[in-house]
Amino acid sequence: MSSQPEDGPRERILATATRLFAERGYDATSTRAIGDAVGLNIATVAYHVGGKPELYREVMRRAHLAQRQVVTEALARLHACGPSPAETRAALLDFVDAYLSFCLNHPEVPALWMRRWLAEGADQSQIETEFAGPLVAEVATAVRTVLDRAGLGPHVDVEMLVFTIVWTSHSFGQAGVIDPAGTRRGPLDLPVLTRFRNHLHTVVTAVLTHQP
Repeated sequence: MSSQPEDGPRERILATATRLFAERGYDATSTRAIGDAVGLNIATVAYHVGGKPELYREVMRRAHLAQRQVVTEALARLHACGPSPAETRAALLDFVDAYLSFCLNHPEVPALWMRRWLAEGADQSQIETEFAGPLVAEVATAVRTVLDRAGLGPHVDVEMLVFTIVWTSHSFGQAGVIDPAGTRRGPLDLPVLTRFRNHLHTVVTAVLTHQP
């Protein structure tokens, strides 16, 4: 059985579309611009991937699958942790680290989702319905289960905790922080990355131990 080569037209179109949608957003990226960047005309792009909505959905589907794989593997490790509060806290922080590492290693994925936060591609609402919503619910349910098992954070709003991890990881990976001199320092600055990771750990730990 023949298969599409990894550097074939479809893969090159999708890779280029991913980059441009992440950099410019859905609304500001035309099929023509994608074709020009790949060196193909619009008709050829449409032949391989369909129109702009279909192309965008495939880009977001692939981003979601990459995200889901990392999250699923991290959730499996979280479920497998020991039942004590200390083991559960450590496992949850490992989950946080796994997700942060994914965001830093695949910056195009947070960029694509942050574009959607700004209402890019608002007519493509099924992307949240099919991809983002179910994954957040799955993570929240899994975290609630292990917290209950360990007797941790009975009053914690787990869904908001999950969103906090997502918001901060995406934002730090894309924007970093600004130092007192006005210089933007991102995740390639290892001391800044260490500070951010430690701060995120502190926030998660504080949420778990807070008593209303």
